[in-house]
Amino acid sequence: MSLIVFVGVNVVGDPVDMLINPEADQAEIQRVIRDLGLDRPLHEQYLFFVGNALEGDLGKSFIFGESALKLIVQRIPATFELALTALILAVVIGVPLGVYAGMRPTAISSRTIMAGSILGFSLPTFWVGLMMIMVFAVMLGWLPSTGRGDTVEVLGIEVSFLTLDGLSHLLMPALNLALLKISLVIRLARAGTREAMHQDYVKFARAKGLSESRVILVHVLKNIMIPVVTVLGLEFGSLIAFSVVTETVFAWPGMGKLLIDSLHNLDRPIIVAYLMIIVLIFVIINLIVDVLYSVLDPRVRIKDAGQ
Repeated sequence: MSLIVFVGVNVVGDPVDMLINPEADQAEIQRVIRDLGLDRPLHEQYLFFVGNALEGDLGKSFIFGESALKLIVQRIPATFELALTALILAVVIGVPLGVYAGMRPTAISSRTIMAGSILGFSLPTFWVGLMMIMVFAVMLGWLPSTGRGDTVEVLGIEVSFLTLDGLSHLLMPALNLALLKISLVIRLARAGTREAMHQDYVKFARAKGLSESRVILVHVLKNIMIPVVTVLGLEFGSLIAFSVVTETVFAWPGMGKLLIDSLHNLDRPIIVAYLMIIVLIFVIINLIVDVLYSVLDPRVRIKDAGQ
């Protein structure tokens, strides 16, 4: 992955054109190229990058003159806060709607929910974000349109969800980022509910006289959450990686906004560092999902014990 990312980024554009005054003489241009290490062959640049990366150094930003890893780490809390809030919204909104639609598949309200989920899949994120800003920020004036708002420091990390102003800034971008995932959860929960309602354990639970709410919350919900947790765990990585559009529309100061600015300026070290960190995040999330899957599904633990 490091090879693909490094080569892919380095064949696009020339950062020297962005960093040097067009009126600079040839000597100044050569000095900048030498200082940035761009005078060496591409394979030498890659080997130099890998050697430094193994020591925790992913390069220095061409624009800011600081460690690319440091700049990204400073933005990670904002992106994680946005992605985690979007994930929570997807579960809180999507699971109840999906269960309801699965229990009453022919009701008009259930058909409306499923039609809404199709819109969630179909509407482009940037357009929805702009419409939300126009309606809730410009026309109604209920919510701020950009920025992160007031933050408080918790364990050395700046968070905005603990302040009222921060929450008001967080709501629109989080909901915009969560729309696709809400639609996905609705469909997963609906399919799981319709399948579970015909299983023997649900019939036996009802035969024992358990209330409908207990049957749903204890027997149905636990089983439908297995695929939901598995898919959402993997989707959490995509929320982090693909929050670029949402962060740009709402000027949210996260990693995605930094990536867009770096692409405009051809700041290669930040682009490469960002993509490598995203790869690492996906690997870690996959591991966590596998562990959670074995916790939720006893059949996995029994199979492993039998081996």
